[in-house]
Amino acid sequence: MQLISIFLLGLVFGLGLILSGMTDPGKVIGFLDLGGSWDPSLGLVMGGAVIVSFIAFRMARTRGASLLGKPLKLPASTTIDPRLVFGSLAFGAGWGLAGFCPGPAIVSLGSGQAKAAIFVIAMLAGMLVYEVINRRLNTSRDPDRVGKNTSVVRQTND
Repeated sequence: MQLISIFLLGLVFGLGLILSGMTDPGKVIGFLDLGGSWDPSLGLVMGGAVIVSFIAFRMARTRGASLLGKPLKLPASTTIDPRLVFGSLAFGAGWGLAGFCPGPAIVSLGSGQAKAAIFVIAMLAGMLVYEVINRRLNTSRDPDRVGKNTSVVRQTND
């Protein structure tokens, strides 16, 4: 049942990305081109996503488990730190240069777009480089943390 639910949710998400135009790099770059022929339509898509996410996270805080009975792992930190700012800038730069962000790129990969394949390969390489650097930094700071997951999550089991 869980695999079927995951598949169906992924399918709905992918179809939503296709219907909203998020898988078209030209449309995304048109949205980001404030000085040229600006296309504000993706602002409505993002606004809708923010509203749905806001409501979903509020509901998740009151629940102890997902609808399938799995424990919820919500972010515990609410601080804006340099890592968050740098990561946001890197994400925005990549989005503006390529016209893709991770979800739409993977959906576009399914349609055989070469540009999406290049983006996904570069994204995976960047994730690997980050992991290697992060592990080396954590190892040099605290040798006892080698191989341990250092992410901070709040597990709700109400």
